[in-house]
Amino acid sequence: MKDDLTSSVTIFVTTAVCVVALIQRKQRRTQNSYHTQHPSNGSSLSQPWLSKQDVLQLRTKHFLKSVSVSYANTGGLMILKGNGSRLYDERGTSYLDTRNNVCHVGHCNPRVVDAVSRQLAELNTNTRYLHPTVIRLAQRLADKCPDPLQVVVFVNSGSEANDLALRLARAYTKSKNTIVVEGAYHGHTLAVLEVSPYKYQHSKEFDLQLQEEETTKGPVTTPGPHIWQVPCPDMYRQRHNTGKEYANHVQDGCDYFQRKGESTGAIIMEGGMSVGGVILPSDDFVRDSVTAVRNHGGVYIADEVQTGFGRLGSSFWAFQHGNHGIVPDIVTVGKPFGNGMSLGAVVTTPEIAKAFDSMGVEYFNTFGGNPVAAAAGMAMFDVLEDEKLQEHALQIGGYLKKRFWEIQTERLHQDLIGDIRGSGLFLGIDIVESSTLRTPAAAKTSFICSRLKQQYNILTSIDGLYDNVLVIKPPMVFSKEDADFFVESFSKVALELEELGATVETMEWTPT
Repeated sequence: MKDDLTSSVTIFVTTAVCVVALIQRKQRRTQNSYHTQHPSNGSSLSQPWLSKQDVLQLRTKHFLKSVSVSYANTGGLMILKGNGSRLYDERGTSYLDTRNNVCHVGHCNPRVVDAVSRQLAELNTNTRYLHPTVIRLAQRLADKCPDPLQVVVFVNSGSEANDLALRLARAYTKSKNTIVVEGAYHGHTLAVLEVSPYKYQHSKEFDLQLQEEETTKGPVTTPGPHIWQVPCPDMYRQRHNTGKEYANHVQDGCDYFQRKGESTGAIIMEGGMSVGGVILPSDDFVRDSVTAVRNHGGVYIADEVQTGFGRLGSSFWAFQHGNHGIVPDIVTVGKPFGNGMSLGAVVTTPEIAKAFDSMGVEYFNTFGGNPVAAAAGMAMFDVLEDEKLQEHALQIGGYLKKRFWEIQTERLHQDLIGDIRGSGLFLGIDIVESSTLRTPAAAKTSFICSRLKQQYNILTSIDGLYDNVLVIKPPMVFSKEDADFFVESFSKVALELEELGATVETMEWTPT
C-alpha cells in the first residue's frame, strides 16, 4: 500500500513538473515572439531586433537609392504582419490596406499558408520534374481562359510573364514592332521596359527618339522605331470623344510600320490600365485596335497582372469586361496568382506555342511554377471560388462607388472628386481642382494620401498620367465596414483640404 502511494505521488510530481516546464517553455516562446515584433527592452535574440531607424540606415547603405519606400516623406512604414485587409507595423498599429492587389484573397490567408507550409515540408525543387500540383494548376488556369488559349508557361512574376509574351509574339510574327499605350507599365526587364511608357519616358537608360506622328499632346518619344506609342484611351478628359478615334492612333502605327516595309508584331495592353489611372478601355477601342493589329500581321497581348482573377467583379479577366468579344492571343498573369508567393504565367494558343518551339531553344525557368508556388496558386483559386470573392468584389465595389458619388454631391466635394471609375475592387478616384475644367490636382491627391495614412491608418495608392488618381485595389476580402470607414475618412480629409486651401501646394510629395 505504501509503495503504491509512493508510486502515485512520484507520478503526480513528475507530471506536474513536466506541465510546468511546458507552460514555461510556451511562455518563453510567446515572450520571444513578442520581443521579435515589439521590443521594449532592446533584448538581443539569435536574430537581433532592428528598429525602423536601423532598417532605414542599413537600407541606405545596402540598397539602390532607386528602390523606393512608400510614404518616405513621413518616415516610411515597417510592416511586419498581415491579416485579411489589414497590415500591422512594428508597434502593432493596424492599417487598412486599400492598395495591395498582391495578397488577392487576403493577407496571410490561413488556407494559403497551410497549403504552402505543407508543400514546403514535403518538397520544393526546380521545375524539370513532373509534379501533379503543377499540372493541375496549369489545367485550372487554362480552364478559366476562353478557347483557343490552352498552353500554359509558368514564371515567377508579371515582368517575366510579359517578357516571355514578347518572345512568343516575335517568334510567331517574325516582327519586334510593338504598339504600346501611354502610361502603361508592364514590368522591369529590359524588354518590357521598352514597352512601358510609364518607365521609359522618365529613364536615361534609353536613347529616346521622336515618333513620326505628333499627337495633340505634343511630340512623342519612344525607345526606338520598333515602338509605337498611342494615347491612353481616357474618356474622362476626352482627348477624343470615342474609342474609335483613339483606335485610329493604333491604325496609324500599323500604317507606319507598313510604310517601312515591315509588319506589326503585337499590341500589348492592360484590360484595366492601372498606372494610367484606372482606365477601362471602351469596346470600340479594343475591337478596332486589335482588328487593325491583326490585319497587319500582329497579335494581341493582354496584360492581366494587375487586374486578373475576378478583381473587376463583372468578369474573371479584365479583357472580358464589356461586350467587344475579342479574345487575346497571349495572356499574362502575375501579382495575385500566388497570393504573395512568386508566381506568374503566360497562357497562349497551340499555334503560337508551336512557333516558339520551332525556335530551337529550350525554355527553362528554375523556380517558375515550382511545387510550393503551385500549391499557393491552387489554394488561392480554392478560396476565390469557395468564398465567391469575384461576386463579393462586384458588390463591394459597387457600394464603394455609390458612397463616393454620394459624398461628392451631398457634402459639396464636387470640386475635388472629378470622376469615380472602374469596376469591382479596381476603382479610381480622379482628384481635380475644378470639376468643370477637370484640372488634375496632384498636390491635393498627395495630401489626401498622407493624411489618410497619418490620421486614419489607411494605406492608399496614387497613379494616373497626372499623379492625381487614388487607385483602390485592395485584397478581395475588403468588407462593407472597410468601405464605410474608408469613405468617411476620405470625406474628413476633404474637409481639411478646404480649410488649408493653397497651403497644400507647398507640402512634400507623398511617394506610394
